[in-house]
Amino acid sequence: MYCPLTARVDDDLAREVNDRLVAWAAEVGIYADRLDRFRDTGFGRLAVLAHPETDDVDALLLAAKMNAAWWASDDYYADETDLGAAPVELPPRLALVMSAMDPPPPAGRYTEQLEDAIRADPVLVALRSATEHVRRLGSTSQVMRICTITSQMYVSWAAYAAWRHTGERPPVWRYLAARQHDSFYTSMTLVDIVGGYQLDANLFWEPRVHRAVMQAGTASVIVNDLYSAEKEAADELPDCNVVLLIAEEEGCPLREAAETAVAMHNHFVRGFEAGQKELAALPSPELQRFLLGVQGWMAGGFDWHGSSDRYK
Repeated sequence: MYCPLTARVDDDLAREVNDRLVAWAAEVGIYADRLDRFRDTGFGRLAVLAHPETDDVDALLLAAKMNAAWWASDDYYADETDLGAAPVELPPRLALVMSAMDPPPPAGRYTEQLEDAIRADPVLVALRSATEHVRRLGSTSQVMRICTITSQMYVSWAAYAAWRHTGERPPVWRYLAARQHDSFYTSMTLVDIVGGYQLDANLFWEPRVHRAVMQAGTASVIVNDLYSAEKEAADELPDCNVVLLIAEEEGCPLREAAETAVAMHNHFVRGFEAGQKELAALPSPELQRFLLGVQGWMAGGFDWHGSSDRYK
């Protein structure tokens, strides 16, 4: 694996953020019967590893909450059948997610019914609460960036649900096309909010910046597929996973498929670094901070996957 080095390891800070996150999870109701397991997952540690620019506990807690809420929607809606995940129910559930994060205009008693549904679902409560934390620390533009990119990510989730429901195994190229829009790119869009500044929207969406951050996000999510492959291979109805799909498509052993995925990961990391070097010519301190933050996220995310109980 070719990856940047982790910029900061601070176990005391990680423990403080994680303790506050577990208290928040108990308040909103996610993982109610498995809080010890949730604590050991260490989303607070992920925030500290992936956002080395700040030691502000409240800002780091924002990242921890948002990531925990995204993961909860994945567990409860998409992956964990014992938590109620069902492929045919995923798309309508995701539509409610966006209403929880980005409330639609009032519609009288129908809005009251919507609010009842949101309050009855701990995942929706968590996503709304985490988004409110973003609103408190971020600008309107940054809040809408998070909502828009979350919605983009959920489009790919609907594709996975359809493949899982029909038993179809997509070709690797089609999976990657979906996976690149369902990656840790979503988490990386929090970098400037957590850092206490704002990358101008026109720079954030500038094609070279967008490509570089997408490369970093895809590299990081391939790490996730690598760490998840063994667990998912043992599932009766496995999730889409690049390692498993390569092995099936190429008719090769899992180890060889993993080596192909590692090479793909390294290609994306080097692509990000080339983009970062090219973008160094742009006279924007905020952009350089943001790209350095994305680099830090790649390193911290890799470190976290190797240490989180979620993948052991």
